[in-house]
Amino acid sequence: MSNLLVLNLLIQTNPVVRYFLRIFHKDPFRGIYQANGFDLSILIPYFTILGILSIYGLHRYYLTFLYLKNRNKAPRPLERFDSLPRVTVQLPIYNERYVAERLLDSVTRIDYPREQLEIQVLDDSTDETRIICSQLVAEYARAGVPISYWHRENREGFKAGALAEGLKKATGEFIAIFDADFAPPPSILRDMVHYFTDPQVAVVQGRWTWINRHTSNLTEVEAIMLDGHFVIEHGARNFSGRFFNFNGTAGMWRRSAIVDAGGWQHDTLTEDTDLSYRAQLKGWKFVYDPRIVCPSELPVEMNAFKTQQSRWAKGLIQTAKKLLPVIWRSSQPLDIKLEASFHLTANIAYPLMTLFALILLPAMIVRFYQGWYQMLYLDLPLFLASTCSVSSFYMVAQRELYPETWPSRVKYIPLLMATGIGLAVTNAKAVVEALLGIDSAFVRSPKYRVESREENWEHKKYARSRSGWIPAVELALGGYFLFNLAYSFAIENYFIAPFLALFFTGYTYTGMMSLLQAPLRRLWNARPSIARVLPAETS
Repeated sequence: MSNLLVLNLLIQTNPVVRYFLRIFHKDPFRGIYQANGFDLSILIPYFTILGILSIYGLHRYYLTFLYLKNRNKAPRPLERFDSLPRVTVQLPIYNERYVAERLLDSVTRIDYPREQLEIQVLDDSTDETRIICSQLVAEYARAGVPISYWHRENREGFKAGALAEGLKKATGEFIAIFDADFAPPPSILRDMVHYFTDPQVAVVQGRWTWINRHTSNLTEVEAIMLDGHFVIEHGARNFSGRFFNFNGTAGMWRRSAIVDAGGWQHDTLTEDTDLSYRAQLKGWKFVYDPRIVCPSELPVEMNAFKTQQSRWAKGLIQTAKKLLPVIWRSSQPLDIKLEASFHLTANIAYPLMTLFALILLPAMIVRFYQGWYQMLYLDLPLFLASTCSVSSFYMVAQRELYPETWPSRVKYIPLLMATGIGLAVTNAKAVVEALLGIDSAFVRSPKYRVESREENWEHKKYARSRSGWIPAVELALGGYFLFNLAYSFAIENYFIAPFLALFFTGYTYTGMMSLLQAPLRRLWNARPSIARVLPAETS
Protein backbone atom coordinates (compact mmCIF):
# COMPACT_ATOMS: atom_id res chain seq x y z
CA MET A 1 0.00 0.00 0.00
CA SER A 2 1.45 3.34 -1.03
CA ASN A 3 2.15 6.13 1.41
CA LEU A 4 -0.55 8.23 -0.28
CA LEU A 5 -3.17 5.52 0.27
CA VAL A 6 -2.13 5.10 3.91
CA LEU A 7 -2.38 8.85 4.46
CA ASN A 8 -5.73 8.96 2.72
CA LEU A 9 -7.04 6.13 4.92
CA LEU A 10 -5.80 7.94 8.03
CA ILE A 11 -7.55 11.12 6.96
CA GLN A 12 -10.84 9.41 6.16
CA THR A 13 -10.96 7.40 9.41
CA ASN A 14 -9.63 9.98 11.84
CA PRO A 15 -11.57 13.27 11.79
CA VAL A 16 -9.20 15.01 14.20
CA VAL A 17 -6.19 14.28 11.99
CA ARG A 18 -8.15 15.24 8.89
CA TYR A 19 -9.17 18.67 10.15
CA PHE A 20 -5.81 19.59 11.57
CA LEU A 21 -4.14 18.62 8.29
CA ARG A 22 -6.62 20.75 6.40
CA ILE A 23 -6.02 23.70 8.70
CA PHE A 24 -2.24 23.70 8.42
CA HIS A 25 -1.88 22.59 4.77
CA LYS A 26 -3.49 24.55 2.03
CA ASP A 27 -4.80 21.88 -0.32
CA PRO A 28 -2.84 18.62 -0.20
CA PHE A 29 -5.81 16.26 -0.52
CA ARG A 30 -8.40 18.16 -2.54
CA GLY A 31 -8.36 15.52 -5.26
CA ILE A 32 -9.05 12.62 -2.90
CA TYR A 33 -11.64 14.35 -0.65
CA GLN A 34 -14.86 12.42 -0.02
CA ALA A 35 -17.61 13.45 2.39
CA ASN A 36 -18.22 10.94 5.17
CA GLY A 37 -20.50 10.56 8.19
CA PHE A 38 -18.48 12.95 10.33
CA ASP A 39 -18.70 15.66 7.69
CA LEU A 40 -22.46 15.18 7.43
CA SER A 41 -22.77 15.42 11.22
CA ILE A 42 -21.30 18.93 10.86
CA LEU A 43 -23.06 20.03 7.67
CA ILE A 44 -26.59 18.96 8.65
CA PRO A 45 -26.76 21.13 11.80
CA TYR A 46 -24.80 23.88 10.02
CA PHE A 47 -27.37 24.24 7.23
CA THR A 48 -30.31 23.62 9.56
CA ILE A 49 -29.27 26.45 11.88
CA LEU A 50 -28.31 28.76 9.03
CA GLY A 51 -31.64 28.05 7.36
CA ILE A 52 -33.66 28.85 10.50
CA LEU A 53 -31.69 32.05 11.11
CA SER A 54 -32.28 33.00 7.48
CA ILE A 55 -36.04 32.56 7.90
CA TYR A 56 -36.02 34.96 10.84
CA GLY A 57 -33.81 37.30 8.80
CA LEU A 58 -36.29 37.26 5.93
CA HIS A 59 -39.01 38.00 8.45
CA ARG A 60 -37.12 41.18 9.44
CA TYR A 61 -37.16 42.19 5.77
CA TYR A 62 -40.91 41.51 5.72
CA LEU A 63 -41.49 43.66 8.82
CA THR A 64 -39.56 46.49 7.19
CA PHE A 65 -41.70 46.11 4.07
CA LEU A 66 -44.90 46.10 6.16
CA TYR A 67 -43.81 49.25 7.96
CA LEU A 68 -42.92 51.13 4.77
CA LYS A 69 -46.20 50.06 3.20
CA ASN A 70 -48.32 51.19 6.18
CA ARG A 71 -46.32 54.00 7.76
CA ASN A 72 -48.91 56.61 6.73
CA LYS A 73 -51.60 54.82 8.73
CA ALA A 74 -50.54 56.19 12.11
CA PRO A 75 -53.72 56.48 14.21
CA ARG A 76 -55.81 59.43 15.27
CA PRO A 77 -58.39 59.58 18.08
CA LEU A 78 -61.95 59.09 16.84
CA GLU A 79 -63.21 61.92 19.06
CA ARG A 80 -62.17 63.97 22.07
CA PHE A 81 -63.64 63.79 25.56
CA ASP A 82 -65.73 66.82 26.48
CA SER A 83 -64.94 66.11 30.12
CA LEU A 84 -61.69 64.31 30.84
CA PRO A 85 -62.11 60.92 32.58
CA ARG A 86 -60.39 59.87 35.79
CA VAL A 87 -56.88 58.45 35.33
CA THR A 88 -54.74 56.55 37.82
CA VAL A 89 -50.98 56.79 37.27
CA GLN A 90 -49.08 53.79 38.64
CA LEU A 91 -45.35 54.04 39.37
CA PRO A 92 -43.87 50.59 40.14
CA ILE A 93 -40.52 51.03 41.91
CA TYR A 94 -37.93 48.64 43.33
CA ASN A 95 -34.61 49.90 44.70
CA GLU A 96 -34.33 52.95 42.44
CA ARG A 97 -32.72 55.52 44.72
CA TYR A 98 -31.04 57.44 41.88
CA VAL A 99 -33.99 57.92 39.55
CA ALA A 100 -37.04 57.92 41.84
CA GLU A 101 -36.86 61.66 42.47
CA ARG A 102 -36.73 62.44 38.73
CA LEU A 103 -39.74 60.20 38.11
CA LEU A 104 -41.85 61.80 40.84
CA ASP A 105 -40.85 65.29 39.76
CA SER A 106 -41.92 64.54 36.18
CA VAL A 107 -45.20 62.84 37.08
CA THR A 108 -46.30 65.59 39.47
CA ARG A 109 -45.84 68.10 36.63
CA ILE A 110 -48.24 66.26 34.31
CA ASP A 111 -50.87 68.58 32.88
CA TYR A 112 -54.15 66.93 33.88
CA PRO A 113 -57.02 68.10 36.12
CA ARG A 114 -56.05 67.21 39.68
CA GLU A 115 -59.61 66.26 40.58
CA GLN A 116 -59.45 63.61 37.83
CA LEU A 117 -55.96 62.35 38.63
CA GLU A 118 -54.63 59.79 41.08
CA ILE A 119 -50.91 58.90 41.41
CA GLN A 120 -49.89 55.64 43.09
CA VAL A 121 -46.28 55.07 44.10
CA LEU A 122 -46.05 51.26 44.28
CA ASP A 123 -42.78 50.76 46.11
CA ASP A 124 -41.38 47.28 46.79
CA SER A 125 -37.96 48.63 47.74
CA THR A 126 -35.76 47.11 50.41
CA ASP A 127 -33.19 49.92 50.55
CA GLU A 128 -33.19 53.67 51.15
CA THR A 129 -35.41 54.20 48.10
CA ARG A 130 -38.29 53.52 50.50
CA ILE A 131 -37.33 56.52 52.64
CA ILE A 132 -36.75 58.77 49.63
CA CYS A 133 -40.10 57.94 48.06
CA SER A 134 -42.17 58.16 51.23
CA GLN A 135 -40.71 61.57 52.11
CA LEU A 136 -41.22 62.93 48.59
CA VAL A 137 -44.79 61.64 48.45
CA ALA A 138 -45.56 63.30 51.79
CA GLU A 139 -44.17 66.61 50.52
CA TYR A 140 -46.14 66.47 47.27
CA ALA A 141 -49.32 65.46 49.09
CA ARG A 142 -49.00 68.48 51.41
CA ALA A 143 -48.66 70.65 48.30
CA GLY A 144 -52.00 69.36 47.04
CA VAL A 145 -50.84 66.71 44.57
CA PRO A 146 -53.21 63.68 44.51
CA ILE A 147 -50.47 61.16 45.28
CA SER A 148 -50.28 58.17 47.63
CA TYR A 149 -47.52 55.81 48.74
CA TRP A 150 -47.92 52.05 48.95
CA HIS A 151 -45.25 49.66 50.18
CA ARG A 152 -45.34 45.85 50.13
CA GLU A 153 -43.34 43.79 52.59
CA ASN A 154 -42.75 41.11 49.95
CA ARG A 155 -42.24 41.13 46.18
CA GLU A 156 -44.75 38.44 45.37
CA GLY A 157 -45.35 38.58 41.62
CA PHE A 158 -42.62 41.23 41.26
CA LYS A 159 -43.80 44.12 39.05
CA ALA A 160 -46.97 42.31 37.97
CA GLY A 161 -47.84 41.72 41.63
CA ALA A 162 -47.31 45.38 42.49
CA LEU A 163 -49.50 46.54 39.60
CA ALA A 164 -52.24 44.06 40.54
CA GLU A 165 -52.21 45.23 44.18
CA GLY A 166 -52.34 48.84 43.08
CA LEU A 167 -55.26 48.12 40.75
CA LYS A 168 -57.35 46.92 43.70
CA LYS A 169 -57.06 50.39 45.27
CA ALA A 170 -57.13 52.46 42.06
CA THR A 171 -60.06 54.77 41.40
CA GLY A 172 -59.31 55.61 37.76
CA GLU A 173 -61.17 54.30 34.74
CA PHE A 174 -57.83 54.37 32.90
CA ILE A 175 -54.42 53.28 34.19
CA ALA A 176 -51.18 54.92 33.01
CA ILE A 177 -47.92 53.18 33.93
CA PHE A 178 -44.41 54.64 34.08
CA ASP A 179 -41.31 52.77 35.23
CA ALA A 180 -38.77 54.39 37.52
CA ASP A 181 -36.27 55.25 34.77
CA PHE A 182 -38.81 57.32 32.79
CA ALA A 183 -39.55 61.03 32.83
CA PRO A 184 -43.00 61.51 31.24
CA PRO A 185 -43.65 64.94 29.68
CA PRO A 186 -46.51 67.11 30.97
CA SER A 187 -48.77 66.47 27.96
CA ILE A 188 -48.60 62.68 27.91
CA LEU A 189 -51.94 61.85 29.57
CA ARG A 190 -53.86 64.31 27.41
CA ASP A 191 -52.14 62.91 24.32
CA MET A 192 -53.22 59.36 25.15
CA VAL A 193 -56.59 59.58 26.82
CA HIS A 194 -58.67 60.72 23.83
CA TYR A 195 -58.02 57.44 21.99
CA PHE A 196 -60.29 55.82 24.57
CA THR A 197 -63.30 57.58 23.10
CA ASP A 198 -63.33 54.39 21.01
CA PRO A 199 -64.83 51.86 23.47
CA GLN A 200 -62.87 48.98 21.90
CA VAL A 201 -59.45 50.50 22.62
CA ALA A 202 -57.66 48.77 25.49
CA VAL A 203 -54.16 50.27 25.29
CA VAL A 204 -52.35 53.31 23.97
CA GLN A 205 -48.59 52.82 23.76
CA GLY A 206 -46.16 55.71 23.32
CA ARG A 207 -42.65 55.62 21.87
CA TRP A 208 -39.62 55.63 24.15
CA THR A 209 -36.92 58.24 23.64
CA TRP A 210 -33.54 58.44 25.33
CA ILE A 211 -32.28 60.83 27.99
CA ASN A 212 -28.72 59.51 27.81
CA ARG A 213 -28.36 58.30 24.23
CA HIS A 214 -24.98 59.98 23.74
CA THR A 215 -23.41 58.82 27.02
CA SER A 216 -21.29 56.09 25.40
CA ASN A 217 -20.98 53.81 22.39
CA LEU A 218 -23.00 51.23 24.33
CA THR A 219 -25.94 53.58 24.85
CA GLU A 220 -25.79 54.63 21.20
CA VAL A 221 -26.12 50.96 20.23
CA GLU A 222 -28.94 50.35 22.72
CA ALA A 223 -30.85 53.36 21.40
CA ILE A 224 -30.62 52.14 17.80
CA MET A 225 -31.76 48.65 18.87
CA LEU A 226 -34.83 49.99 20.67
CA ASP A 227 -35.56 52.54 17.92
CA GLY A 228 -35.86 49.57 15.56
CA HIS A 229 -38.34 47.93 17.91
CA PHE A 230 -40.48 51.01 18.32
CA VAL A 231 -40.38 52.22 14.72
CA ILE A 232 -40.32 49.08 12.57
CA GLU A 233 -41.75 46.34 14.77
CA HIS A 234 -44.51 48.31 16.49
CA GLY A 235 -45.28 50.34 13.39
CA ALA A 236 -45.44 47.34 11.08
CA ARG A 237 -47.57 45.24 13.41
CA ASN A 238 -50.00 47.85 14.64
CA PHE A 239 -50.50 49.80 11.42
CA SER A 240 -51.12 46.57 9.46
CA GLY A 241 -53.67 45.23 11.95
CA ARG A 242 -51.50 42.57 13.59
CA PHE A 243 -50.99 42.04 17.32
CA PHE A 244 -48.30 44.00 19.13
CA ASN A 245 -47.40 44.35 22.78
CA PHE A 246 -47.65 46.98 25.47
CA ASN A 247 -44.08 47.65 26.64
CA GLY A 248 -44.79 47.74 30.36
CA THR A 249 -44.38 51.52 30.64
CA ALA A 250 -45.13 54.80 28.82
CA GLY A 251 -48.64 53.64 28.03
CA MET A 252 -52.22 53.70 29.26
CA TRP A 253 -54.71 50.85 29.79
CA ARG A 254 -58.48 50.77 30.02
CA ARG A 255 -59.05 49.24 33.42
CA SER A 256 -61.94 47.05 32.27
CA ALA A 257 -59.69 45.55 29.56
CA ILE A 258 -57.13 44.47 32.18
CA VAL A 259 -59.87 42.77 34.18
CA ASP A 260 -61.51 41.20 31.13
CA ALA A 261 -58.19 39.71 29.93
CA GLY A 262 -57.56 38.03 33.29
CA GLY A 263 -55.52 40.71 35.05
CA TRP A 264 -51.81 40.96 35.68
CA GLN A 265 -50.22 37.51 35.94
CA HIS A 266 -46.66 36.76 37.04
CA ASP A 267 -45.93 33.35 35.53
CA THR A 268 -43.69 34.99 32.91
CA LEU A 269 -40.99 37.67 33.15
CA THR A 270 -42.76 39.75 30.47
CA GLU A 271 -46.09 40.31 32.17
CA ASP A 272 -46.76 43.18 29.76
CA THR A 273 -46.55 41.02 26.62
CA ASP A 274 -48.54 38.25 28.29
CA LEU A 275 -51.44 40.57 29.17
CA SER A 276 -51.23 42.26 25.76
CA TYR A 277 -51.81 39.03 23.86
CA ARG A 278 -54.55 37.87 26.20
CA ALA A 279 -56.38 41.17 25.75
CA GLN A 280 -56.07 41.16 21.96
CA LEU A 281 -57.32 37.56 21.84
CA LYS A 282 -60.39 38.88 23.68
CA GLY A 283 -60.99 41.32 20.82
CA TRP A 284 -59.61 44.50 22.36
CA LYS A 285 -57.88 47.05 20.10
CA PHE A 286 -54.37 48.33 20.73
CA VAL A 287 -53.07 51.70 19.56
CA TYR A 288 -49.45 52.67 18.97
CA ASP A 289 -48.83 56.38 18.38
CA PRO A 290 -45.13 57.10 17.68
CA ARG A 291 -45.80 60.82 18.02
CA ILE A 292 -46.41 60.36 21.76
CA VAL A 293 -42.91 60.17 23.22
CA CYS A 294 -41.62 59.50 26.72
CA PRO A 295 -37.94 59.99 27.67
CA SER A 296 -36.20 57.14 29.47
CA GLU A 297 -32.74 56.20 30.67
CA LEU A 298 -30.72 53.46 28.96
CA PRO A 299 -28.48 51.10 30.95
CA VAL A 300 -24.93 52.49 30.95
CA GLU A 301 -23.33 49.29 32.23
CA MET A 302 -22.85 46.17 30.09
CA ASN A 303 -23.92 43.81 32.86
CA ALA A 304 -27.11 45.81 33.44
CA PHE A 305 -27.81 45.75 29.70
CA LYS A 306 -27.30 41.98 29.65
CA THR A 307 -29.70 41.60 32.59
CA GLN A 308 -32.36 43.57 30.75
CA GLN A 309 -31.94 41.68 27.49
CA SER A 310 -31.89 38.23 29.11
CA ARG A 311 -35.06 39.04 31.09
CA TRP A 312 -36.85 40.06 27.90
CA ALA A 313 -35.55 37.01 26.02
CA LYS A 314 -36.63 34.58 28.72
CA GLY A 315 -39.99 36.29 29.23
CA LEU A 316 -40.93 36.16 25.55
CA ILE A 317 -40.16 32.44 25.33
CA GLN A 318 -42.21 31.85 28.49
CA THR A 319 -45.07 33.78 26.91
CA ALA A 320 -44.71 31.77 23.71
CA LYS A 321 -45.00 28.51 25.65
CA LYS A 322 -48.02 29.84 27.51
CA LEU A 323 -49.98 31.51 24.71
CA LEU A 324 -48.98 30.19 21.28
CA PRO A 325 -51.19 27.10 21.65
CA VAL A 326 -54.08 29.40 22.59
CA ILE A 327 -53.32 31.72 19.67
CA TRP A 328 -53.24 28.87 17.13
CA ARG A 329 -56.51 27.43 18.47
CA SER A 330 -58.19 30.83 18.19
CA SER A 331 -60.20 32.12 15.25
CA GLN A 332 -57.61 34.80 14.43
CA PRO A 333 -56.50 35.12 10.78
CA LEU A 334 -53.42 33.22 9.66
CA ASP A 335 -51.30 36.36 9.24
CA ILE A 336 -51.90 37.32 12.88
CA LYS A 337 -51.02 33.81 14.09
CA LEU A 338 -47.85 33.73 12.02
CA GLU A 339 -46.70 37.16 13.13
CA ALA A 340 -47.38 36.30 16.78
CA SER A 341 -45.30 33.15 16.35
CA PHE A 342 -42.37 35.04 14.84
CA HIS A 343 -42.59 37.72 17.52
CA LEU A 344 -42.76 35.43 20.54
CA THR A 345 -40.17 32.89 19.33
CA ALA A 346 -37.60 35.29 17.82
CA ASN A 347 -35.18 34.81 20.73
CA ILE A 348 -34.74 31.14 19.84
CA ALA A 349 -32.11 32.57 17.50
CA TYR A 350 -29.71 33.05 20.43
CA PRO A 351 -29.07 29.39 21.32
CA LEU A 352 -28.94 28.66 17.59
CA MET A 353 -26.31 31.37 17.14
CA THR A 354 -24.27 29.91 19.98
CA LEU A 355 -24.36 26.43 18.45
CA PHE A 356 -23.60 27.91 15.05
CA ALA A 357 -20.54 29.66 16.48
CA LEU A 358 -19.18 26.39 17.83
CA ILE A 359 -19.51 24.43 14.58
CA LEU A 360 -18.52 27.20 12.19
CA LEU A 361 -14.82 26.29 11.95
CA PRO A 362 -15.28 22.61 11.00
CA ALA A 363 -18.16 23.58 8.71
CA MET A 364 -15.99 26.20 7.03
CA ILE A 365 -13.26 23.64 6.45
CA VAL A 366 -15.66 21.07 4.96
CA ARG A 367 -17.38 23.65 2.76
CA PHE A 368 -14.06 24.96 1.49
CA TYR A 369 -12.97 21.47 0.49
CA GLN A 370 -16.29 20.90 -1.25
CA GLY A 371 -15.56 23.84 -3.53
CA TRP A 372 -16.00 27.60 -3.95
CA TYR A 373 -18.98 27.30 -6.26
CA GLN A 374 -21.21 25.68 -3.65
CA MET A 375 -20.22 28.30 -1.07
CA LEU A 376 -21.09 31.18 -3.38
CA TYR A 377 -24.53 29.99 -4.42
CA LEU A 378 -25.63 28.43 -1.11
CA ASP A 379 -23.70 29.68 1.95
CA LEU A 380 -23.38 33.32 0.91
CA PRO A 381 -27.13 33.93 0.28
CA LEU A 382 -27.98 32.33 3.62
CA PHE A 383 -25.39 34.47 5.42
CA LEU A 384 -26.76 37.60 3.75
CA ALA A 385 -30.36 36.73 4.60
CA SER A 386 -29.55 36.12 8.25
CA THR A 387 -27.21 39.09 8.84
CA CYS A 388 -27.79 41.90 6.34
CA SER A 389 -31.48 42.06 7.28
CA VAL A 390 -30.32 43.35 10.68
CA SER A 391 -28.43 46.32 9.27
CA SER A 392 -31.20 47.33 6.85
CA PHE A 393 -33.83 46.97 9.60
CA TYR A 394 -32.08 49.41 11.91
CA MET A 395 -30.95 51.84 9.21
CA VAL A 396 -34.55 52.26 7.99
CA ALA A 397 -35.61 53.03 11.57
CA GLN A 398 -32.90 55.68 11.93
CA ARG A 399 -33.82 57.23 8.60
CA GLU A 400 -37.48 57.44 9.64
CA LEU A 401 -36.71 59.07 12.99
CA TYR A 402 -33.83 61.31 11.92
CA PRO A 403 -34.19 62.09 8.21
CA GLU A 404 -31.56 64.84 8.33
CA THR A 405 -28.91 63.21 10.49
CA TRP A 406 -29.40 59.45 10.10
CA PRO A 407 -26.22 58.93 7.98
CA SER A 408 -24.12 59.97 10.99
CA ARG A 409 -25.62 57.09 12.98
CA VAL A 410 -24.77 54.42 10.41
CA LYS A 411 -21.28 54.13 11.87
CA TYR A 412 -22.78 52.37 14.90
CA ILE A 413 -24.46 49.61 12.85
CA PRO A 414 -21.39 47.27 12.75
CA LEU A 415 -20.99 47.61 16.52
CA LEU A 416 -24.71 47.01 16.94
CA MET A 417 -24.52 43.78 14.92
CA ALA A 418 -21.45 42.66 16.84
CA THR A 419 -23.12 43.45 20.19
CA GLY A 420 -26.17 41.45 19.17
CA ILE A 421 -23.90 38.48 18.50
CA GLY A 422 -22.07 39.07 21.79
CA LEU A 423 -25.36 38.85 23.71
CA ALA A 424 -25.95 35.35 22.34
CA VAL A 425 -24.45 33.44 25.28
CA THR A 426 -26.36 35.39 27.95
CA ASN A 427 -29.63 35.24 26.05
CA ALA A 428 -29.14 31.61 25.03
CA LYS A 429 -28.91 30.69 28.71
CA ALA A 430 -32.14 32.61 29.38
CA VAL A 431 -33.96 30.94 26.47
CA VAL A 432 -32.85 27.44 27.47
CA GLU A 433 -34.02 28.10 31.03
CA ALA A 434 -37.41 29.19 29.69
CA LEU A 435 -37.71 26.12 27.48
CA LEU A 436 -36.82 23.85 30.42
CA GLY A 437 -39.26 25.61 32.73
CA ILE A 438 -36.56 26.92 35.08
CA ASP A 439 -38.01 29.90 36.96
CA SER A 440 -36.00 32.93 38.02
CA ALA A 441 -36.63 36.17 39.85
CA PHE A 442 -37.41 39.45 38.10
CA VAL A 443 -33.94 41.02 38.18
CA ARG A 444 -34.00 44.77 37.73
CA SER A 445 -31.60 46.62 35.44
CA PRO A 446 -29.78 49.21 37.59
CA LYS A 447 -30.16 52.85 36.56
CA TYR A 448 -27.92 55.61 37.91
CA ARG A 449 -29.38 58.85 36.53
CA VAL A 450 -26.44 59.22 34.19
CA GLU A 451 -27.42 61.71 31.51
CA SER A 452 -24.09 62.71 29.92
CA ARG A 453 -20.62 61.35 29.19
CA GLU A 454 -19.12 63.37 32.04
CA GLU A 455 -21.23 61.77 34.78
CA ASN A 456 -19.98 58.77 36.74
CA TRP A 457 -21.80 55.64 37.85
CA GLU A 458 -19.15 53.08 38.73
CA HIS A 459 -18.92 54.06 42.41
CA LYS A 460 -22.67 54.04 42.90
CA LYS A 461 -24.68 51.38 44.65
CA TYR A 462 -26.00 48.56 42.42
CA ALA A 463 -22.92 48.69 40.16
CA ARG A 464 -22.01 45.06 39.62
CA SER A 465 -18.50 43.90 40.39
CA ARG A 466 -19.22 40.24 39.64
CA SER A 467 -20.38 39.05 36.27
CA GLY A 468 -20.26 35.26 36.65
CA TRP A 469 -18.89 32.75 34.19
CA ILE A 470 -20.44 34.10 31.01
CA PRO A 471 -17.71 36.70 30.21
CA ALA A 472 -15.10 33.92 30.30
CA VAL A 473 -17.12 31.98 27.73
CA GLU A 474 -17.51 35.10 25.60
CA LEU A 475 -13.78 35.80 25.66
CA ALA A 476 -13.04 32.17 24.81
CA LEU A 477 -15.38 32.45 21.83
CA GLY A 478 -13.64 35.69 20.87
CA GLY A 479 -10.30 33.86 20.79
CA TYR A 480 -11.89 31.03 18.83
CA PHE A 481 -13.14 33.44 16.18
CA LEU A 482 -9.79 35.20 16.00
CA PHE A 483 -8.35 31.83 15.01
CA ASN A 484 -11.21 31.32 12.53
CA LEU A 485 -10.52 34.73 11.02
CA ALA A 486 -6.82 33.93 10.60
CA TYR A 487 -7.67 30.59 9.04
CA SER A 488 -10.11 32.17 6.56
CA PHE A 489 -7.27 34.34 5.28
CA ALA A 490 -4.91 31.36 5.18
CA ILE A 491 -7.23 29.46 2.83
CA GLU A 492 -8.11 32.67 0.92
CA ASN A 493 -11.77 32.45 1.93
CA TYR A 494 -12.19 36.20 2.00
CA PHE A 495 -15.94 36.51 1.63
CA ILE A 496 -16.59 35.03 5.08
CA ALA A 497 -13.98 37.21 6.84
CA PRO A 498 -16.39 40.14 7.59
CA PHE A 499 -18.84 37.76 9.24
CA LEU A 500 -16.09 36.20 11.33
CA ALA A 501 -14.88 39.67 12.31
CA LEU A 502 -18.37 40.50 13.63
CA PHE A 503 -18.35 37.36 15.79
CA PHE A 504 -14.85 38.11 17.08
CA THR A 505 -15.69 41.73 17.86
CA GLY A 506 -19.04 40.91 19.46
CA TYR A 507 -17.84 38.22 21.85
CA THR A 508 -14.67 40.11 22.77
CA TYR A 509 -16.52 43.41 23.28
CA THR A 510 -19.25 42.00 25.55
CA GLY A 511 -16.78 39.86 27.50
CA MET A 512 -14.28 42.67 28.06
CA MET A 513 -16.95 45.23 28.91
CA SER A 514 -18.56 42.87 31.42
CA LEU A 515 -15.27 42.39 33.25
CA LEU A 516 -13.47 45.68 32.81
CA GLN A 517 -15.97 48.47 32.11
CA ALA A 518 -16.25 49.71 35.69
CA PRO A 519 -12.51 49.37 36.58
CA LEU A 520 -11.45 51.15 33.39
CA ARG A 521 -13.95 53.94 34.02
CA ARG A 522 -12.56 54.36 37.52
CA LEU A 523 -9.03 54.64 36.15
CA TRP A 524 -10.14 57.12 33.51
CA ASN A 525 -11.95 59.29 36.03
CA ALA A 526 -8.91 59.24 38.32
CA ARG A 527 -6.76 61.08 35.76
CA PRO A 528 -7.28 64.62 37.16
CA SER A 529 -6.21 63.60 40.67
CA ILE A 530 -3.13 61.87 39.28
CA ALA A 531 -2.26 64.92 37.19
CA ARG A 532 -2.32 67.18 40.23
CA VAL A 533 0.55 65.31 41.89
CA LEU A 534 2.75 65.26 38.77
CA PRO A 535 5.28 68.01 37.96
CA ALA A 536 3.70 70.85 36.02
CA GLU A 537 5.64 70.18 32.84
CA THR A 538 4.39 66.60 32.64
CA SER A 539 0.88 67.08 33.88
